[in-house]
Amino acid sequence: MSVFALGLNHNSAPLDLRGRFAFSLEQLAPTLLGLREQLKQRQPRSSTEAALVSTCNRTELYVAGAPQLVRPTIDWLAQVGGVGSDALMSHAYVMEGSAAARHAFRVASGLDSMVLGEPQILGQLKQAVREADQAGTLGTTLHQLFQRSFSVAKEVRTSTEIGAHSISMAAASVRLAGQLFEDLSKIRVLFVGAGEMIELVATHFAARTPRHMAVANRTLERGEKLAGHLGAEAIRLADLPQRLHEFDAVISCTASSLPLIGLGAVERALKSRRHRPMFMVDLAVPRDIEPEVSQLDDVYLYTVDDLSAVVQSAGEKRQAAVQQAEAIIETGVQSFVHWLGQRNTVPLIQALNSQAESWRELEVARARKQLARGADVDEVLEALARGLTQKMLHGSLAELHASDGAQREQLAQTISRLFLRSSSQSPRAASDSGDEH
Repeated sequence: MSVFALGLNHNSAPLDLRGRFAFSLEQLAPTLLGLREQLKQRQPRSSTEAALVSTCNRTELYVAGAPQLVRPTIDWLAQVGGVGSDALMSHAYVMEGSAAARHAFRVASGLDSMVLGEPQILGQLKQAVREADQAGTLGTTLHQLFQRSFSVAKEVRTSTEIGAHSISMAAASVRLAGQLFEDLSKIRVLFVGAGEMIELVATHFAARTPRHMAVANRTLERGEKLAGHLGAEAIRLADLPQRLHEFDAVISCTASSLPLIGLGAVERALKSRRHRPMFMVDLAVPRDIEPEVSQLDDVYLYTVDDLSAVVQSAGEKRQAAVQQAEAIIETGVQSFVHWLGQRNTVPLIQALNSQAESWRELEVARARKQLARGADVDEVLEALARGLTQKMLHGSLAELHASDGAQREQLAQTISRLFLRSSSQSPRAASDSGDEH
């Protein structure tokens, strides 16, 4: 079994392409089941594991299965996003084996994030793992991969300064707003959505005590809950076009598949505001705000990709910790690869044990029949030992006789390592070596 990761992120793909491959939490399980069904048609007898991570900055599939499933997985994901496979791969990446494990560990540790060392991705990964587990697509191999990634991330977090002085998307939003408005305590702020990211941004803005805050959400009850926590007003999402002009700053992050704030609504709001500037942040993937809004005078619209320049300045201050984090990750990668290698030999070990047990049962049955007929005990034991020995050596000797040249030399070395190891060891060392296996 092999492990591979297929994905696209803020470094490899533009925002609108990432939007085609964004999955809500509710979509993860059915999407994973659809992938597994598709791959089962290619490999009916194989057991395939899969997990899907989808955030505003990345969509990644982690798969444990036969190596030949990489291409069908690419084709399936391209079809889901409504693009050609070649178009997808011009912006995506595929990593296999140790490279896939290294990538997963770097993602969990925040080293692959737009905000270097940010902690939110770890919670998002854990949620993705829970969804895969509940969907029944996780499996032992991916479970090991992610549990080890969580352990590595914890060690990176506690042993390095990678997360020190981090500027999150939320803090970056406030910083940009502060560059446009002299005094944030005098502005009116609207938050569209009520998820984790909006709550984070709203908390940062609340610390600057704006003049007024409001939360607009599709589910009014959830919006009211967040609004109550912030001391803000809760408004209906349907009322947004009529009230947009009231707000100086608008921050949006929902799971809507289509934009919620269109060009026309913003144009009308600007007219009502007599062209006083509006600060807008669209943290959603796909977009919540139509991109054409950025072309309007008096509107300052930022997307998640636009915020990268703000957060990278803080990232440069933590580059000294990256090498230490990478060393921790590399140790974790080697440990996982060793575990995976051992796991891949399990079927062979089981087959060998089964074969040896079959030989043992056959020779013991033969010995009992001979003893029942009154045969000499020593002769029976000799025959039993000789029968087992011949069965154990027959395959190797037959292969050796059938080979020639370099193949015979290589095979001879292998047989020597397998059957003549004790000749260079003390009896105690040979016994200890056998105990380890």
